[in-house]
Amino acid sequence: MPAVTLAELSGFLRDKGLSNRVEGDHATSVRAVNTLDDAGPGELTFLTNPKYRDMASKTRASAMIVGPEMAGPGAVPTLVCDDAYAALTLSIVRIHGYRVHPQWGISPKAVVADGAHIGENANIGPGAMIGADAVIGDNATIYPGCYVADRAVLGRDVVLYPNVVIYDGCRLGDRVTIHAGSVIGEDGLGYAPLNGKWAKIPQVGIVEIDNDVEIGAACTIDRATVGVTRIGSGTKFSNLIAIGHGSKIGEDCMFVAQVGLAGSVTVGRHVTIAGQAGVVGHIHIGDNARIGAKAGVTVSVPPGQEVLGAPARPIQETRRVLALMGRLPEMRERLRELEAEVQRLRERLDSGE
Repeated sequence: MPAVTLAELSGFLRDKGLSNRVEGDHATSVRAVNTLDDAGPGELTFLTNPKYRDMASKTRASAMIVGPEMAGPGAVPTLVCDDAYAALTLSIVRIHGYRVHPQWGISPKAVVADGAHIGENANIGPGAMIGADAVIGDNATIYPGCYVADRAVLGRDVVLYPNVVIYDGCRLGDRVTIHAGSVIGEDGLGYAPLNGKWAKIPQVGIVEIDNDVEIGAACTIDRATVGVTRIGSGTKFSNLIAIGHGSKIGEDCMFVAQVGLAGSVTVGRHVTIAGQAGVVGHIHIGDNARIGAKAGVTVSVPPGQEVLGAPARPIQETRRVLALMGRLPEMRERLRELEAEVQRLRERLDSGE
């Protein structure tokens, strides 16, 4: 890929609203971004954590992005930016760009049912299947092995990576990206006890995914029993996320890998749920709440609160509990000593001493 100088990169970041300065040779050129460990000549690396300062002094990279607190004479020319992480993000965009999708048009090896509507400039790869009365928006890209069922609707610039399944009637907004192996609109866990057995409850709702959502690989989003399971605009999922039927997730949320929501959970806007956290059904998580890794959320969480642990509690309370747990062996031994001392006192009282 073409090289870019630090001077050019600095100007690009400034145009994006990030103030910055170059320390060292402005003409230094880079072709790629890499980690401190792996970067070599011709590559740009970054330092955002003080504990890696020693590693930065030994880097083989040609240049480095740092924050103001890390600025100063270094081993290589540096780009100093108030928001180093944002500068790194935009630098990756400038140098590497986004993935360029194959241009199949409508592959002759794709299967498109009668009545399906295919928008302009759509790409439908080999082995993909589009159901009857489905709608595929302009500039959509559907990779090989995908299945878009009857009456499903995909907006403009949607990307479905290989083997994604969109069940019947589900609706995706514009610029939705779904990574390989995810399933949207499968039946939820809907069964009723009947004469000692489980009777299937028909799942007649749908899933609606709003604009600018990105969903990782191997995620599953249940269709609602009735009504809608909804994912709000701008929300981002990592891999292996499971969303139960009838849940409603607000705008601009972030779910890390292996999060699981039971049915009928309501999540506010800009909520972060860390890896391997689980949420019981029929509760509410307020706006801007944060759920820590491995948390087990069993009650509603107020807006803005950060919780941790299983069962999840406010984070400061959980930290106190965890600190005490580390002292349990010592406390147990002390309790035994106190019990023995009490027993000796009782024996003395009983003997009349």
